[in-house]
Amino acid sequence: MSRTGVTIGIDIGTTAVKAVAADGDGRVAARARIPHRVRVPTPDRLEHDADEAWRRGPLAALDRVRRLVPGPQVRAVAVSAMVPSLTAVDAAGRPLAPGLLYGDERGRVAGDQPVPALGEAAEFLRWMAAEVPGAAGYWPAPAVANHALTGEAVLDFATAATSFPLFDGTGWDPAACAERGAVVAQLPRVETIGAAAGEVRGTGAVLGLGAVDALCEQMVAGADRDGDVLVMCGTTLIVWVTVPEARQVPGLWTIPHTTAGKSLIGGASNAGGLFLGWVDRVIAPGPPGAVDPRRVPVWSPYIRGERTPFHDPHRRGALDAIDLTHDSAALRRAAYEASGFVVRQLIELSGAPVVRIVATGGGTRLAPWMQAIADATGRPVAVSGVPEGAALGAAFLGRMAAGLETSIIDAGRWVCTDRVVDPDPAWVGPVEDRYRRFLALGERPSRPPD
Repeated sequence: MSRTGVTIGIDIGTTAVKAVAADGDGRVAARARIPHRVRVPTPDRLEHDADEAWRRGPLAALDRVRRLVPGPQVRAVAVSAMVPSLTAVDAAGRPLAPGLLYGDERGRVAGDQPVPALGEAAEFLRWMAAEVPGAAGYWPAPAVANHALTGEAVLDFATAATSFPLFDGTGWDPAACAERGAVVAQLPRVETIGAAAGEVRGTGAVLGLGAVDALCEQMVAGADRDGDVLVMCGTTLIVWVTVPEARQVPGLWTIPHTTAGKSLIGGASNAGGLFLGWVDRVIAPGPPGAVDPRRVPVWSPYIRGERTPFHDPHRRGALDAIDLTHDSAALRRAAYEASGFVVRQLIELSGAPVVRIVATGGGTRLAPWMQAIADATGRPVAVSGVPEGAALGAAFLGRMAAGLETSIIDAGRWVCTDRVVDPDPAWVGPVEDRYRRFLALGERPSRPPD
């Protein structure tokens, strides 16, 4: 164990809260996973029990990890979370309403948007303020967790920035908040990521400000060179291509890289664990090794609409060319391939020359998914050695808050590769044909019934 002790990163995900304790070299000394429910009350809604997932979950994850690490060695704790999210809370910081999540129809913006998905958090606030008027606060998931840990409702700058137009880059905009039925005092305090923001109750550890889960993952993934592709395999599938300059691509998002001057092009898709988990629930198990490469149907995986590159909440899933000879193993392989096809499509749309693919997230534990991404893209996939990448990145930001680090760039020394998955030559030709069919299905999307 490092002389400087450990820091704990907590990541609030769609299906679970994950926590890791890491030493100064990024070695994981302890880990915890606290599952929580994802509620889908209607096909176009996605929410948490915010008290279960955002308040009690982080407390339980911290407690479980601390039982495995001597208390005096814990120097700091930091929280990361998915975006956007929002709930209403009382004066004690306890949620009074569901925790609204990305893609929920209550965040839908009417008309065209200058940037895909921009304004979702603001529409969450409009709905929440009307549903729970006069709440003590309207807070995203990390603010709920930070308050539970310290008694302070504080939020990192990166998460706040995803709330435009509520957050204008310097602070909460009073007029934008008022237009949605709220006042600035009902929103959390905003501080710089990696800053010290209080003391975690009962531990003596510093609360460090974490960041958006995707940013924390990127910090410790090592996909930093031009042409590197970072594929985050969580409930949401996220693909980022590293490029040397900022440029816009229709349908994709462009965000700054943590390395000065570089940018990331790509976006988020519903063809990750959200889709694959549904397939797992409804299709019987089947041995992937028994599948004939030439006898696999093609999924259009949009069972809940699609984000990037279509930004179409009304799309629905479809299974093409299914027949009596297909079994459960073939259908499962088709599902994994569909996710891999989305990765390939986003890479191709970026227009960037690809050097290598790095996969992170809990989905990296699923060998058939990693193999399908390699086969679908025709490139080796370097699999991260720490599946809880967002929690690990948050732990590094905790080190910054404790004064043990000075630069996010130094998180690169925590990069760890577990294995490299190569494309299977036997699958190259058949997969290429199915990818063309996948693209054709995307040109004629299915719609929900009237």
